[in-house]
Amino acid sequence: MEDAQRFAFRFDIRYRPALLALGVHPGNAEVILDDESLEVRFGRWRIATPVDNVSCLEVTGPYKGYRAIGIRGSRVDNGITFGTSTAGGVCVLFHEPVPALLPGLRPHPGMTVTVADLAGFASAVAERAGIDPPA
Repeated sequence: MEDAQRFAFRFDIRYRPALLALGVHPGNAEVILDDESLEVRFGRWRIATPVDNVSCLEVTGPYKGYRAIGIRGSRVDNGITFGTSTAGGVCVLFHEPVPALLPGLRPHPGMTVTVADLAGFASAVAERAGIDPPA
């Protein structure tokens, strides 16, 4: 990925053992953004979409640990969360849902990532996607 920006996940120390049990650690969890795509690498899980598929961004949180840590799907809106911290995250909504991580599930209309630099990530995605940054 040419001119790619890499955003590390914020790892809360108290959740590292649980995340490690899932195979997720700082060495294999990041979000990669370039002019064409947005890709999440979270242990063995991957999700990617063209950057122009991003429709909206919102900085959210803080969260409860049982609702935010690990890889989680929402039964309410079918969004996907890649969570390593309860401090906060960026919710990214898509024009067109992205393929589901597991076969047989509906595509995901949005995702939340708990990157270390929430404002920097949201601003960079907004700029590359040509949308308004979150307030």
